This record gives sequence, C-alpha cells and structure tokens, in this order.
Amino acid sequence: MNSGIYAFDLERLFRAVTGLSAANSQGEYYLPDVVAIQRRERLVVESVEVRDPLEVKGINSQRELAELEAIVRARRVDQLMASGVTVVDPATTYVGPDVEVGPDTVLHPNVYLEGRTRIGCGCEIHAGTRIVDSSVDDSAVVRNYCVVQRSRIGLGAVVGPFAHLRPDSDVGSAASVGNFVELKKTVLGARSKANHLAYLGDATIGEAVNIGAGTITCNYDGKAKHRTTIEDGAFIGSDCQLVAPVTVGKGAYVAAGSSITDDVPPDSLAVARARQVNKDGWVARRQGKDNG
Repeated sequence: MNSGIYAFDLERLFRAVTGLSAANSQGEYYLPDVVAIQRRERLVVESVEVRDPLEVKGINSQRELAELEAIVRARRVDQLMASGVTVVDPATTYVGPDVEVGPDTVLHPNVYLEGRTRIGCGCEIHAGTRIVDSSVDDSAVVRNYCVVQRSRIGLGAVVGPFAHLRPDSDVGSAASVGNFVELKKTVLGARSKANHLAYLGDATIGEAVNIGAGTITCNYDGKAKHRTTIEDGAFIGSDCQLVAPVTVGKGAYVAAGSSITDDVPPDSLAVARARQVNKDGWVARRQGKDNG
C-alpha cells in the first residue's frame, strides 16, 4: 500500500521528476518511481515505521471515508471519557476536533458537537441535540432534540426539549427556554423563562421576565427588522404579539391575547384585545332557524 507520504530534498526531487516515464498500463506518471530513480543514483532512501497502520490507511471510496471518520470520532470520544466526561453511547456521539467539554458533563446518544463549541463542567446534553460554534456554561442542561447555533447558554440554564437557538442568542444564568421555543438574535436575561411555543426574534429581555405560551415578537415589517425590549420583571401573558419596535417597561404586565403596538410604561397593565360579547340564546335561535 502506498501511503502517499514522502519527504524529499527539493533540488534532488525536481531533478528526479524529469526522469519519470508514463510507459505503464495506465499511461500515468507515478511519484513512487522517484524512489527507484534516487536509488539508482545511490542517494540515501529511508523508510519510517508506522506503529499504527490506520494512520496511513488509504481513502478511495465513500465507504472507506466513513470507516476512517468513525475511527477518528471514536478516538476523540475516548479522549473525552479519559478526561472525565460521561458518554452514554460512544458509537453515536459526534464531537468535532476543536470542541471542548468539561469534566462531569454527560453526553447522551446522538449528540452532535461541532465547530468551536465549548461545553462547561457538570452539564447534561440530552439525545438528538446539535450544538454548533456555541458555548454552554457550567451546570446547564440542554434537553432532547435542540439545535443551538452560534449562541450562548448561561450558568445553570435549561433549554428544550425541541428548542431552536439561532445565531447571536444569549440565554442568561438560570433562565429557561422550553419546548418549541425559537430565539434569534435575542438576549434572555437571568432567571427569565419562555417555557412553551414562542418566537423571540431581535429582542432584549431583562431578568426575571415571564414569556407566556404562544408569544411572538413581530420583528419584520417586510423591509427591515426591529427590536423588542422587555425590561426586568415584566410579565407577558399567553398568545401575545409584540409589534416591534416596542418596549415593555420594568414590572409591567401584558394581558393574554394582546397585540401590543405601543410602549407599555413600567408597572402598568396593557390590554389590547376586543371586548368579549356573549349573545344569550343564540344557539337555540340558530337551531330553530335551521330546522325551520
């Protein structure tokens, strides 16, 4: 097997190359023929013993490429386990060469850590999660099937399951991002929580803020993106739309089902929805009309 690895004196190499011939069944010039040429010139030719043949194993097909990738992945996972990382299923854990993982962290099956990702100590990354070029601080938990790209997850924060952190998102310490929540260019402050079914884009959210289920920051007007600011301690009820640019002041409340288009002053209650109207007897009248 030809490893394809050589070290030459350049002047002698260029001289030998002029003596190569393509007189073979393939009609090609072969670099290994240089060795024979230099031997004939009584030049020193030495070999280097490779203790692990896998280091020079050739790749000539997609199957061989996959086999070598599996070997490299296994070695990387072995390094992590030797440093104190728990890898539940090494065969299905993918960790890139530039990824850092702290001791006492647990990686569950089918975890993908890519790029220049850094995982702190005592974290838990659950099954099916993909983290790319991101940082996860100590004691954070990323639950099943999350995607995290170019973002940060703070100390002791909890993300997921099924959450999506798009680039330039920052989840603060002890904050919570729950199932089917998407962040994009958004800062979620310490101890704030968005636990279900929300889209938070181009937003700056303070500390200890509650984001109700179904909340959307309406950040795009068709031409430009606009920011939403939610200050510390604010409470956003379920199924609200915050039409950017807009600010919800410190400690303010936004009633469930509201569409907020104007700033909400601190410590205020904003209600932006139509008043409910009940029509007594409407069903009976309708049924009577249908039967008539």
